[in-house]
Amino acid sequence: MAIKLILSDIDATILPAGEKQVSERTVAAFHAALDAGIAIGPCSGRSFAQIPPFFGGDTACCATAIATNGLQAYADGRKVMERTLTAPVVERLRDVVDGVPGAGFICFDGTTPLLMTGERGDLAAARDALAKTFPAYAECCVPTSEIPSFPVIKANVFTGGTVEDANALQRLVEGVVPEVSLDRAYPCYFNVMTRGWNKGEAVRWLCRHLGVGLDEVVVFGDGTNDLSMLRVVEHSVAVANAVPEVTETARWHIGACADDAVAAAVEELAAGEWPFTA
Repeated sequence: MAIKLILSDIDATILPAGEKQVSERTVAAFHAALDAGIAIGPCSGRSFAQIPPFFGGDTACCATAIATNGLQAYADGRKVMERTLTAPVVERLRDVVDGVPGAGFICFDGTTPLLMTGERGDLAAARDALAKTFPAYAECCVPTSEIPSFPVIKANVFTGGTVEDANALQRLVEGVVPEVSLDRAYPCYFNVMTRGWNKGEAVRWLCRHLGVGLDEVVVFGDGTNDLSMLRVVEHSVAVANAVPEVTETARWHIGACADDAVAAAVEELAAGEWPFTA
């Protein structure tokens, strides 16, 4: 099986909860793939600036990458695609969310979250289940009423309420701000995407850029924001700790993130073997 590109989500796919770096085995597996002539890298909701530290600063592991949930693509260490939110769109997002009790909106200046509207407590509640995986955005966010002067790449909306509240928030935002769509990262926490764009579309774009067929790609994921990329390639893989919808969508299934299951699969692919049977 000729595989030319491997992409993996980071959090809970190759980075176990509570860890700040992927395992040495994962880094070594990525290098084994590179040595075998296979392009490999992350496909993450994280901004690109956040990614290298997860590999201990080894930039070769993310020279090929899809970042910010598909809004950025990198090849050979160069940014080759980026989609941004304009200042008017950011302002409308802030104003719409501002009118919803318990809801909030953050955007990022590099790795710093800017709390455009909402309360720290609601942000903490929306991300509480993720506390072992993610840094506490509620603790480090910077409240501001100023619309950023730079094009925004990474942005999120959230609610400290229920899943029903989150569903209503999604319908409201997408109805009032048609330039964007909300990609559900977690039950009450959404990635703000330019309309019609997601990890899956970014995978399609990067494959065209690299001259790689969608049947020559393997992708690994665990969460709902991975569904779009799992649906566009022939060889989609779910780790054992994936959410049920990802498990149902993926063609192939491996062990858990905590057991370095992705690293084990990449090692076999780099050796010219096929690691998937079910």
